[in-house]
Amino acid sequence: MKKPLINVIIPAYNEENSIAKVIRDIPKLVNEVIVISNNSTDNTEKNAKQAGATVLKENRRGYGYACLKGMEYIADSSIKPEIIVFLDGDYSDYPEQLHDIIQPIVDKNIDFVIGSRVKRLREKGSMTPQQVFGNGLATFLMKLFFNAKFTDLGPFRAIKYDKLLALHMEDKTYGWTVEMQLKALKKRYSYTEVPVKYRNRIGVSKVSGTVKGTILAGFKILSWIFKYSFK
Repeated sequence: MKKPLINVIIPAYNEENSIAKVIRDIPKLVNEVIVISNNSTDNTEKNAKQAGATVLKENRRGYGYACLKGMEYIADSSIKPEIIVFLDGDYSDYPEQLHDIIQPIVDKNIDFVIGSRVKRLREKGSMTPQQVFGNGLATFLMKLFFNAKFTDLGPFRAIKYDKLLALHMEDKTYGWTVEMQLKALKKRYSYTEVPVKYRNRIGVSKVSGTVKGTILAGFKILSWIFKYSFK
């Protein structure tokens, strides 16, 4: 795959202080950056547009809803990408590492790549104890049930566009990332992980930063794992 067309999807809810930084750090090789404002009430949309992104609105709250909105937009576009990259809008990831995320797809024809937030590259405090525990439990269960080699449910990820479509993604909220990984395992996609840096986000997390968000995310992730374990 030489010089693939790449689209980046960024779900964003009230990320006015970070979204422009994220967009500006994305390598120029990307064809289009698509920011989905997930019912934002601040200047997220304005700042994303000024930074050069295509901005969509999805008023139904949920990470999956936002990602699906981005996929709908791409499906209706005349030019289809070869690779889709998912990235958070809070500046916790390092967008310039997109080069590393897509490299296994471009050079080795891998279907799916996860950016793994390894401890040695994580800024202190960037992942809460419940995030670390939840990721460890989820990946342990995927190894137990599917012999998977995932170490993280990291949101910074890349996948071939045709492979993404074949997954028929459906989760509307917290289970989006684990659903993608489970369905990729079921379809026997080739996959790998790339170690990525991770820093303290700008602003407060809407998921791990609240007790409610943590509980709901944990429940949804485990539900997907057990659902696919017994199919």
